[in-house]
Amino acid sequence: MKTRFASLLASCCLLALIAAPSLAEDKTEAKAKADKAPTKWISLFDGKSLDGWDITQFGSEAEVRAKDGYLELELGYPMTGVTITEEKFKKLPKINYEMQLEAKRHLGSDFFVGLTFPVNDKSCTLVMGGWGGGVVGISSLDGYDASENETTTYGTFKLGQWYKVRLTVTEKVIQVWLDGEQIIDADIEGKKIDTRIEVALSEPLGLASFETTSHIRNFKVRPLAEEELKADAEE
Repeated sequence: MKTRFASLLASCCLLALIAAPSLAEDKTEAKAKADKAPTKWISLFDGKSLDGWDITQFGSEAEVRAKDGYLELELGYPMTGVTITEEKFKKLPKINYEMQLEAKRHLGSDFFVGLTFPVNDKSCTLVMGGWGGGVVGISSLDGYDASENETTTYGTFKLGQWYKVRLTVTEKVIQVWLDGEQIIDADIEGKKIDTRIEVALSEPLGLASFETTSHIRNFKVRPLAEEELKADAEE
């Protein structure tokens, strides 16, 4: 009886030893798949209310409303905008993330995207259509704004046309795509990150328009996966 029990115990131990590496491999493989899998998007605007947002008190703002699935910032004198609530912001990534939105200049001729976004504990602003209608860039890097630093570029934006904007923010770079084409690739290591005083009330995350009625929809963010960050670092 003792011999049978000892034999059975030895067999169980042997099976456990064989299975152990297999289980470890399964866990490693599962982690690798998780690292490669796209992370989930977090919606920043529900399309029907201003839940999670406050109207920015610029002092000259016009009406802000949710209608037909988009956010409308009416033409202000000069600015209208919204700033995220502290409670909502606490749940969002502050670095190593991707952000997307679609924007349309409905009325006016200046910037229809003034997207202030976090870079760790600082913020800066992506401006699209500023300085009379065409300037695109980041304000501010080392004290230079979107019209006068290495991110400065130009675009032609038609009234009534939706434009898709994609932004990635890591410890090293800020990158921006417009309708799938990369237009900004800014090295931010060692640079001073800040906003212009005019949009300081949009910090840490906000949207604003300047003498323009702007429509915003499909506004969302997601943390970048480990594999995505590794791939960026190798490029």
